[in-house]
Amino acid sequence: MLMAPSSRAHRPDVTTVEIIGGPEPLSVGLHDHDARWAKDFRRHRHRILEALAGLDVAVEHIGSTSVPGLAAKPILDVVVTVPDITAEEDYLDALLAVGYELRVREPGHRLVRTPARDVHVHLYQRGDAAVDEYLLLRDHLRAHAADRELYEGVKRALINRRWDDMNDYAEAKNDVIAAIKSRARKARG
Repeated sequence: MLMAPSSRAHRPDVTTVEIIGGPEPLSVGLHDHDARWAKDFRRHRHRILEALAGLDVAVEHIGSTSVPGLAAKPILDVVVTVPDITAEEDYLDALLAVGYELRVREPGHRLVRTPARDVHVHLYQRGDAAVDEYLLLRDHLRAHAADRELYEGVKRALINRRWDDMNDYAEAKNDVIAAIKSRARKARG
């Protein structure tokens, strides 16, 4: 039985970015694709669904670890859609209770992760365009070897630099990601 979301109307979301623990240097390198990542995702998906039992959520594996044949940092990215991102009482405490830690709270997005920092769970409100963007990139990279190789080449070139904040490494990939997503939209028609 689905749990009814909080009985109040949507409230305003946070307006600032809160990064718990501050910037963190990038401390992991790229690894060849590992078939165990899919198994690890299924385990975390089950854990998340159990924690949020009754709440109408969707859970997807995103990011490079979700693309067979693509080298990746060994950090699983998971996206979870919830009915109301501002109703943290409906989902956040339950995820913290099963061992995830809050890392980011920003407008439209929350991020919890494992203490080992090897799984990042991105939470968005159902219908958020960011989720569609993640899935567009994932699905295109799964189906198009040339763009998968291009993306991996850029990642390999960037990973050898010193990054005082992992977010800076992510931002450095934005141009190639935008180009790949543009081709994905054209291919989608």
